Amino acid sequence: MDLFSNMALGFERAFSFDALMFCFFGVTIGTFVGVLPGVGAMAAVALCLPITFYLDPTVALIMLAGIFYGAQYGSSTAAILLNVPGTVTAAVTCLDGYPMTQQGRAGLALFVTTITSFVGGSIAIVLMMLFTPAMAAFALRFSSAEYFMIMLLGLIVASTISPGSHLKSLAMVAVGLGLGLVGTDMNTGIMRFTFDRLELADGVSLVAIAMGLFGVAEILSSIGRESSKPIDVKTITFRSMIPSKPEMKQIVWPTLRGTSIGAFVGALPGSGATVATFMAYAVEKRLAKDPSRFGKGAIEGIAAPEAANNAAVQAAFMPTLSLGIPGDALMAFLLGAMMIHGIVPGPRFLIEQPVMFWGLVASFWIGNIMLLVLNIPLIGLWVRMLAIPYNILYPAMLFFICIGVYSINYQVFDIYAVIIFGVLGYLMNKFGYPPAPLLLGFILGPMMEEHFKRALLMSRGDFNIFWERPISAVLLGVTILLLALSARSIYISARRKRQEKGEVQSAG
Repeated sequence: MDLFSNMALGFERAFSFDALMFCFFGVTIGTFVGVLPGVGAMAAVALCLPITFYLDPTVALIMLAGIFYGAQYGSSTAAILLNVPGTVTAAVTCLDGYPMTQQGRAGLALFVTTITSFVGGSIAIVLMMLFTPAMAAFALRFSSAEYFMIMLLGLIVASTISPGSHLKSLAMVAVGLGLGLVGTDMNTGIMRFTFDRLELADGVSLVAIAMGLFGVAEILSSIGRESSKPIDVKTITFRSMIPSKPEMKQIVWPTLRGTSIGAFVGALPGSGATVATFMAYAVEKRLAKDPSRFGKGAIEGIAAPEAANNAAVQAAFMPTLSLGIPGDALMAFLLGAMMIHGIVPGPRFLIEQPVMFWGLVASFWIGNIMLLVLNIPLIGLWVRMLAIPYNILYPAMLFFICIGVYSINYQVFDIYAVIIFGVLGYLMNKFGYPPAPLLLGFILGPMMEEHFKRALLMSRGDFNIFWERPISAVLLGVTILLLALSARSIYISARRKRQEKGEVQSAG
């Protein structure tokens, strides 16, 4: 089937009543969650996962994906108006978005983020349509050795390029891999690390981990936080949103450059939108004739990161669906959600589930158009959402988190688990340990174990299979290089700290 036939098949499914309804439901929830400071798409996706158990798998995936990319649209609103990013990726938008608000240009900033997000997402969808089938066809050559190595590479990339300490990120990957060992061994049928708890026979609940690390942990971190000051909606009119011709010229090329960076970085396993957003901002600042404008309300400082953000989010579906390798923590959670529904992403996904894949791609177009409608005319509504007091919002979220995690297996044990992981997530955030690598390790760990054992069965226990096969050897070489670079970075950082400490002591 050619591209047009595939898209016709996808739009036929995406335009069905249930798909349209839950696509709208997903992007609306995503926008709402993105607007609220600090809540995050992960908590929303985890909270809505139990609802999808009663839906068709294609519709369920459409809704969860809508929450995912809808949150990217909404996250810039709080960043621009309050200088509080709704997501990590929106932190870059704060740098120039909030100064524009202080200058009375909040409407323009909000309009630019919506339009550039739409352009970046749309171009990335086209690239996804063109290149995902080719990526899947190439991946059909992979054996278990290649799958194991590319998953290992994805974990190392995710941990070494994430912000903060590389050593702490690698430690969290190891913790995630350890949690993935809990449960029944799929080869021997023996229960391991369950401590005689039947509730752990199927492993630790993915939803409990995600809700705890990203939902409950945020609620605990927000205790005592002051409510935001209400914004005057009357100052944000439709006329104030429309850019002038000079401003339009300033937007075009940064948007295209940001989209290119986001699409490329997002398609790499283990990278994610955060890296793409910071990279796009850095490129624009370097290319600018007057870099001093950045951080003081430069319109390019909003256009490029927002385009890169949404392009990376859409492009992240390419490795997830064609290789089964998630781009970031949220894509890892969507991968786990697909497996719960009995869907196995990978090279054969496009062949065995063409309606699901092309229906999902078509829903991206529909969802992005819905988001234009939600973000521009209804901006006053989203601004009013920022006035919700935290002392009302977060207890309600905690209640729904407990109900949601209990409704999956109807076990009180899962509620205890989500509280434990919430406290763990709070402590991790406090001491600088990122939770995302832990979730990636937990999702990919059992899959890596399965492919590792399968590869050794193919080679009759000979480890040479991992470096005798050309593709596997290249992936192994890249993994070793990244580990070496990470070790060098850790060593240089430690040496710099020792030197600074020595200078302080000598000065004293």
